[in-house]
Amino acid sequence: MKQNKETRDLRIVFMGTPDFAVAGLDQLVDAGYNIVGVITAPDRPAGRGRKLKASAVKEYAVAKGLPILQPTNLKAASFLDDLKALNANLQIVVAFRMLPKAVWQMPEYGTFNLHASLLPQYRGAAPINWAIINGETETGVTTFFIDEKIDTGEIILQERTAINNTATAGDLHDTLMNLGATLILKTVEKIKVNDSELKKQSEFEDLKPAHKIHRDTCKIDWSKPIIEIFNHIRGLSPYPTAWTTLYNDEDELQLKIYQTEIESEKHNHTLGKIIPTKKTIKIAAKDGYLNLLEIQLPGKRRMKTQEVLNGLQLSKNAYVR
Repeated sequence: MKQNKETRDLRIVFMGTPDFAVAGLDQLVDAGYNIVGVITAPDRPAGRGRKLKASAVKEYAVAKGLPILQPTNLKAASFLDDLKALNANLQIVVAFRMLPKAVWQMPEYGTFNLHASLLPQYRGAAPINWAIINGETETGVTTFFIDEKIDTGEIILQERTAINNTATAGDLHDTLMNLGATLILKTVEKIKVNDSELKKQSEFEDLKPAHKIHRDTCKIDWSKPIIEIFNHIRGLSPYPTAWTTLYNDEDELQLKIYQTEIESEKHNHTLGKIIPTKKTIKIAAKDGYLNLLEIQLPGKRRMKTQEVLNGLQLSKNAYVR
């Protein structure tokens, strides 16, 4: 005879900062779970006026009347005391900082994290970007219990999704945000009835990292195959955005590129050579041309290339590098 599973009375602390985290918190609130506290980043100066701006998670928590903590130091005794006073027995982390052991080991039922990849692949800060940059056709989301290393804990649940071959990082972000929110709810439901069948992460040689993206990471290397450049651009769009230097006679301009398409055609042009028309900018690359669809010049907004050409005169010797 099958035994009834234990039903736990969950008291949840949710930790997160950006929009990506809000979707999961919203699902938990809608499902009626007891959110005893929300931990998010301190308000930060933003915009031209440098006024303090709250995180997306804080704005949501304020609207829902949820208790909020905004620690600057996760190891500070005052924060640990405040966290303990919430008397949570489960903590959920989505797009937040790395937690000290004193924090993640505090609740009775553990602390789980939502990660935007199919772990163990793409451990690190930028899994969405790197999956597209590397030309993956599939990714997903994973919930796992946090341990002492980064993104290595035992897996609770995973959900897969295909990556469209023209999808940008922004597109995939939204897909995984919604998929992840649903997975958080499924994970909490399992923990509530003590039905978590955990799986250790395998370790093998061809694990792909998802290290933090820096400005140099975003620079386009025009010597690479055209498909790699295409993936690099969409994997960084709309943020932090791929860039290159445009040399136009005496001008050197940083050009941000958001959207392109490939024209497969043999040519004898030097790599990086610009072939302009009245409506398009084509750049010579290996195996063809990269047609720029959406770009941004310094001090300007993001625009369709045809709009940019209304005010930009390209010389016949213009090139990018």
